[in-house]
Amino acid sequence: MNSSHQYGRFYKQVKPALESKIEEFEIFGYEQVKEKELWDYLTKKKWKKPKEEIQMYEIIADILSAKIGDVMNFTTVEAFKLGDFTLDDEAERKELLK
Repeated sequence: MNSSHQYGRFYKQVKPALESKIEEFEIFGYEQVKEKELWDYLTKKKWKKPKEEIQMYEIIADILSAKIGDVMNFTTVEAFKLGDFTLDDEAERKELLK
């Protein structure tokens, strides 16, 4: 995960909250969201400007309050930035249009 982020030191302690949020997303039919994507959303978007003296309960509250729409939008934008998403493949285009 993003250990270079200031809150990376809390990762092991907040892992159960991340897992819980991923399970919640799966219940609502979003099995494609993984822990790494949720953590990336939090560290790169939600916590873009980290607080100096944040408490663990604040980090857990942010994790548990993450909305699937925000995470999916962030993941989509990141995929475009990285070039992982192309429409060169005919099968990909047909899959998108389903």
